[in-house]
Amino acid sequence: MKKFALAAVFAATIAASAHAETTIGFSMQRFDDNFLAILRSGLEARAKELGNVKLLIEDAQGDVSKQQSQIDNFIASKVDGIIVIPVEADAGVTISKTVDKADIPMVFANNQPSNVDDLPAKQVFVGSDQIEAGTLQATAICKALGGEGSAVILMGELGTLVARGRTEAVHNVFKTDECKGIKIVEEQTAAWQRTNALDLVTNWLTAGTQFDAVIANNDEMALGAIQALKASGSSTNVVVAGIDATQDALVAMKAGDMAVTVQQDPAVQGKDALDAILKVVKGEPTEKKIYSKLTLVTKDNLAEFLK
Repeated sequence: MKKFALAAVFAATIAASAHAETTIGFSMQRFDDNFLAILRSGLEARAKELGNVKLLIEDAQGDVSKQQSQIDNFIASKVDGIIVIPVEADAGVTISKTVDKADIPMVFANNQPSNVDDLPAKQVFVGSDQIEAGTLQATAICKALGGEGSAVILMGELGTLVARGRTEAVHNVFKTDECKGIKIVEEQTAAWQRTNALDLVTNWLTAGTQFDAVIANNDEMALGAIQALKASGSSTNVVVAGIDATQDALVAMKAGDMAVTVQQDPAVQGKDALDAILKVVKGEPTEKKIYSKLTLVTKDNLAEFLK
């Protein structure tokens, strides 16, 4: 009887540990970003599929201090792992050091920290190659303009490597022999937001700024630019490019309002981020940088992506 009882206890212990819940703290840059909302949904769907993952999700609301406080709370709560979409690249370095000191595994998702090339042992990055994204976008616009004309750039939040990388890529493409006839006449941040882009492009048009293309660091800003161009009656003369291939952007492309976007599947990125943190928590080997596949979307392959 004693042996049977011990065996039963052992079996129960094994079963319990097999289904042990892993708690992951997730601090997002902001909830009200369309792309990040889809990323969050992909991450939550993966957690539901696995069934033994508890997510603690917080909205940093674009505030560096708020996000640092969330990270501190995750550490105090002794979570098993942390996923963070950093508000700013440089602030990500502080977060990296803080979490490393606490010896908690962490994944940086979507937005890179400034130390992405030198992350501690238990930290990885999951996202896209921003230089590649911006290069695909700018090369397509160069082709659309025949290598000649003027363009404006709508940048994301300046503190992120996402905005810096995509913008740098555009400049590099326009320095090439094939595209050096394109002049950048304006370049400002609209902080990833559609409304901000609408206001900014409206101001440029009101001031009499002439341009043949709008190159936006994401689709939301591209859509804001389209609204401004339509209101001014200039939409038929300007080609617009975004990045993300959101459904709103694809609908705009179908209507002929957007020329090009770059697809990086946010739902898959969320799934990959969760899979990566669980591997690190378990001590399993994983790449230090896990890049999402990028695909140029134009009217020619639009049907593949439009739902």
